[in-house]
Amino acid sequence: MIDIHRDKGPDPKCYFTHSLLPSYIDPQNVSTKKKPFSTFNAQQFSHTLDLILPEEIYDIVRAQLESEGGVAQSQYARVYMKLGELLEGDFFTEYIKKGNIMMLAEGRPLVDNVFSLYEGVLKLELDRPTYERCGLQGTPIEDGGRKHQKARWVVEFDLRAPSMLHGKNLFSRLEWACKNVLNQSLTWLFYNFNPSSAESLPAGNEPISTHHPFIHPITPTTTNIHNVLVPNISVADLPNIYDQDGSLALLEYLHLMSLDSPRIQKSDRIDSFLSRYEVPDFGNGLATKNMVRMRWRGFIPPRFIREVYLLVRKEGLKIAKEEQDAEGGTASQQEGRWAALTAKAFEGFGGGYSVLQFAGRETLSWGFD
Repeated sequence: MIDIHRDKGPDPKCYFTHSLLPSYIDPQNVSTKKKPFSTFNAQQFSHTLDLILPEEIYDIVRAQLESEGGVAQSQYARVYMKLGELLEGDFFTEYIKKGNIMMLAEGRPLVDNVFSLYEGVLKLELDRPTYERCGLQGTPIEDGGRKHQKARWVVEFDLRAPSMLHGKNLFSRLEWACKNVLNQSLTWLFYNFNPSSAESLPAGNEPISTHHPFIHPITPTTTNIHNVLVPNISVADLPNIYDQDGSLALLEYLHLMSLDSPRIQKSDRIDSFLSRYEVPDFGNGLATKNMVRMRWRGFIPPRFIREVYLLVRKEGLKIAKEEQDAEGGTASQQEGRWAALTAKAFEGFGGGYSVLQFAGRETLSWGFD
């Protein structure tokens, strides 16, 4: 066998968490500090979201997930703009000072100059020559180069702060840098959190319309996965997953299902010389089920992922109050029903995460580089 393992560079990290949700979650005031919601919020920009769930649960939530204009339907735009145009006129007033948008410019982290905007915070990742010419105050970051010589810097501006107005000193310095140094036209991804944008953006009635954006829908594509071997997992079996081998085995299984891999199908008969993978068994054997994978691609914000998660949990994994116990399970073991979310981040903004939600309150989360 050929050894293809790379010895150089740090090994990727994976963080596993088992958490218990509160008995009631207010959809209008969701906690940002408790998992899995803190996991959603930590990854600002995602390009792919996979939802995996049994066919019987999919039949329950299908109408709401695929309904036009629902929480699982949205849109983003691709537009050509200069950085300085974000700070001008109605775009700055309506989108940043009054509204809420997120934007990400083209570029490779740790290689190119990369710009992003999220929750009113403009973040500039600059190489050393550009940083010195801008005349802005920033923070050095590690770039994998020489240890004692900083080559890249991050500059952040809270554009919603009262001091960030035309005529103020700090804002004037940023405007000067945009006009004289950071003045190239770039491709941006644009997402507006305002629900009315779903109609006004295609109609050309928004400040960004003057830049002729290309509008892209965020809609799911559905894949049916038949005769899948599924581990029988209940709340009582969760301690078997706490160790490193168990948690990674379950994460690998979820990712293979996202890939629609034939290795997890009951009919798989691949030669063991080519693949020795086996579906993990956590003590209760395996069942055969039909599964469904729903996939969204685009410029996906944490709020969108949170809304999909809450909808599936409320409608597809609902347990009657009288069935619940104080430990997050049920007497009839309904908590054996589950659904999984996997979100992948844009390069330089995290690796991704997976969340496995059981019916009831038990939640497993993985975050990986």
